Amino acid sequence: MSEPVDNARVNVPEFSVGELSHRLKRSVEETFAWVRVRGEISGFKRPASGHLYFALKDADAVLDAVCWKGQAARLGVKPEDGLEVICSGKLTTYPGRSKYQMVVERMELAGLGALMAMLEQRKKKLAAEGLFDAERKRALPYLPRVIGVVTSPTGAVIRDILHRLRDRFPTRVLLWPVLVQGEGAADQVARAIAGFNALPPDGPVPRPDILIVARGGGSLEDLMAFNEESVVRAAAASQIPLISAVGHETDTTLIDFASDRRAPTPTAAAEIAVPVRLELLGDVAALDERLRRGMGRLALERRRQLQGLLRGLRDPREKLAQAQQRFDDLAERLPRALGVGLRAQRARLDASFAKLRPASLRREAAEYRRRLKDGMARLGRVVLRRREDAGQALQQRVKLLESLSYRNVLARGYAMILDVDGRAVQSAEQLAPGQDVTIELRDGRRDATIQGGSASKARAARAKPAGGKAQEELF
Repeated sequence: MSEPVDNARVNVPEFSVGELSHRLKRSVEETFAWVRVRGEISGFKRPASGHLYFALKDADAVLDAVCWKGQAARLGVKPEDGLEVICSGKLTTYPGRSKYQMVVERMELAGLGALMAMLEQRKKKLAAEGLFDAERKRALPYLPRVIGVVTSPTGAVIRDILHRLRDRFPTRVLLWPVLVQGEGAADQVARAIAGFNALPPDGPVPRPDILIVARGGGSLEDLMAFNEESVVRAAAASQIPLISAVGHETDTTLIDFASDRRAPTPTAAAEIAVPVRLELLGDVAALDERLRRGMGRLALERRRQLQGLLRGLRDPREKLAQAQQRFDDLAERLPRALGVGLRAQRARLDASFAKLRPASLRREAAEYRRRLKDGMARLGRVVLRRREDAGQALQQRVKLLESLSYRNVLARGYAMILDVDGRAVQSAEQLAPGQDVTIELRDGRRDATIQGGSASKARAARAKPAGGKAQEELF
C-alpha cells in the first residue's frame, strides 16, 4: 500500500543555488546589520591587497572576519594573533564557499588586562631595539628661541602651555594641530614630529629649538595614540630635543620612554622648557652688582699698590734737573774735545805723508815686480813638469790597454766568431745549422755559415762542398 502524498511539501517552491545564497545573504545582513563580537584573534593575515583576514574564536566557536583596506587604516588597534578584542560590524555571507563572516569596521581591546599585556610586549620590543636607551637622549637647550608644540588646538592644554610660558619667559611658539585620541591620531602626531624636524634652520618658518608633545589626562584607551609604534619611533628619531607631557602625573605612555625628558603635566613641560625671566634678571643683576664691587675692590687695591711704589721713587723733577746739568757740562766740554781730536788727527796725517816719499815707493814697486817675475818662472816650470808626468801616465795606460786587447790574441793565430748582431759567440750551444756568422782573424773578417752539428759532419762537408763552389765553414 503506497504512502500518502504530502501536498504541503510537494508545493514548496524550487530555488537555484544562487537564488538561495542571495536570499540567505540578504536575510543575514538584515538581521545582523550591526553587531559587537568579543573574541581572540587567530590566523591573522595581511596580503598585498591591504585587506585584513582573521578569525575570532572563543572556547565554543570560530567566526571568520574581514576588514577592508580603507577601514583597516583607521582601526584603533593593531591586530595581532592572540589579542582579545571587541569587533563591531555586520554579518554577511560568502556565497562562493557557503559560509558566513563578519565585516569589521571598528576594533577595540577587550579589557584592561589585555591592553596592558599588549603594551608591555610592545615596550619590550622597542626597548630591545635601543629606542629607550639613556645614551640616545639629548640635553635640552637652556633658553630656546622657538618652541614647537604638538597638541590639539582647541583643548585646555595649549592654553595652559602658553599661559605658563607667558608668565615665566615669553617665547615664540609654533603649534602643529593634531588629534590627540581616536582614529588617525597616532599618524598625525608622528607626522607632526617629523614635520618639525624637516623644517630648514634658515627657512621662512623657524625650526624649533625644542618640541613639546602634550595631551590632557584620560583613560588608558584615550591615551593609546601615544603608545603606538609610529609615535614612539618618531619621538626617538627626532633630532630636536623633545619633552613628552601626556596625561597626568600618574599616567605613563611609551612616548615618555623615547622622549628626551618627561613632564608630569603639560604645564610642567612649559616650566621645564624655559627658565623664569624674572629670576634670570635677578641673577644677572646680582652678578652685575658682584662684578661692580669686585672691580671697585680691585681698583682700590691697585691704587694702593701704585701709591706704595711711588713713595719708593725719587722726585722726577730732581732727576730731570740732574740730566740738564750733565747736558750743560757735556756741551761745555765738547768744543775743547773737538779741538784736541782735530789736532791729533792732523798729526797722524802728517806722519803718514812723511812715509809716502817717491824713492821708497819706487823701491817697493821694484821689489814687487821681482817677486812676481820669480813666481811666474816657478809656475811655468811646475806646469811643464805636470804636463810631462800626465803624458807619461797616459802612454802607460795606452800600452796597458793594448796589452789587454783581444787583437793581440788574434795575432797569435786565434779567431773570434761574431753573430749577425756583432756579438761574440762564447759557446757552441749558441750556434745552429744554417746560422750566418762572421769570423774575425788577425788581418780581417770573413762571412761564414754553420753546417751540421759535429766535427765529423764538418769534415765531410769540407771534403765535398755543394755545387763545387768554394765556401767558408765553421764547426
